[in-house]
Amino acid sequence: MKKRLLVPGFLVLFVFMGMGYTALNKTPEPKTHIVEIKKLKFIPAELTVKKGDTVIWINKDFFPHDVTEEKKGAWSSSTLQKGESWKKVITESSDYLCNLHKVMKGKLIVM
Repeated sequence: MKKRLLVPGFLVLFVFMGMGYTALNKTPEPKTHIVEIKKLKFIPAELTVKKGDTVIWINKDFFPHDVTEEKKGAWSSSTLQKGESWKKVITESSDYLCNLHKVMKGKLIVM
């Protein structure tokens, strides 16, 4: 006769609960967001992201533009010609602008 291994019910419950806890508390993968530059605007002008997400700015305008953190110039892209893009992993909220056209402004909000 074959012997069966008996597993106490509380152990089975503990294992399943642990698996559910891990699945529910898994950190979501970072996302990629697109900001288009056209008609002398950042579209969208305000973007809410999570820490670690990537934002890609794509220049779809006829004019060259850049993307620069507004307050201290902590980060900046090179000048982007039509069709060029620049990406950055976002770690904190910040306001940004185009140094070539200072009326162009955008905002990143980290949730």
